[in-house]
Amino acid sequence: MSLLELNDVIRRTSLSKATIYRKMSNGQFPKQRQISERRVAWYEEDVNEWIKSKVAQ
Repeated sequence: MSLLELNDVIRRTSLSKATIYRKMSNGQFPKQRQISERRVAWYEEDVNEWIKSKVAQ
């Protein structure tokens, strides 16, 4: 299972940082995971599934 950092998620989705966090708080985007005390990341599979769901709409 691969992990994506915020900049990777921004590149893949073309969403801004603010939009990603807003959508996360509304339950419209996958939640980030705490990797260490100072790092968070997203599961690549979760982000890919979100992208697929948007393309299918």
